[in-house]
Amino acid sequence: MVPLVAQITVSHYLVVGAVLFVTGAVCMATKRNILGVLMGVELVLNGANVNFIAFGSPFLREHHLGLDGQLIAVFVIVLAAAEAAVALAIALNFYNNHTTIDVDRAEDLKG
Repeated sequence: MVPLVAQITVSHYLVVGAVLFVTGAVCMATKRNILGVLMGVELVLNGANVNFIAFGSPFLREHHLGLDGQLIAVFVIVLAAAEAAVALAIALNFYNNHTTIDVDRAEDLKG
């Protein structure tokens, strides 16, 4: 009997990352609510993280440190946390000014 770890390959992780990425892109394109758009951005970043970790796996090459993809994923998580904090501050300010978080109501933000 073949162990379960040997049956899961890098392509499985890439498919999961691609599904997360596409789901996030569709969510960003279809949601009118700014919180839905932020959730789509987070899904896109998580899909990219899964792909970075898959590309840093020992299944692709034998001689490596083993932390390449994980370090990039940690960097992306830190950037996502900063982006979420700034975006939520903007959303709260927009809600205080307009009493809605509908993205289509932001005509006065056009420069």
